[in-house]
Amino acid sequence: MLQEIFFLVRESPEGGYEAEALNHSIYTDADTLEELRTMIKDAVACHFDKNERSALIRLHFTREETLALA
Repeated sequence: MLQEIFFLVRESPEGGYEAEALNHSIYTDADTLEELRTMIKDAVACHFDKNERSALIRLHFTREETLALA
């Protein structure tokens, strides 16, 4: 059984959110954070057999910001 699955979560340029698992081929997106959490759980359930799933999913939120000097 996996200990934890880590997801990198970022705001999508088109709106909403994107989540990508680190060290696994899992990607999902959603319009809201609540929907994203549901989509992540569903993606993990589909990706791993029941006995292989981690009991803990950790989300790491990142935010990109651009600044310009006047």
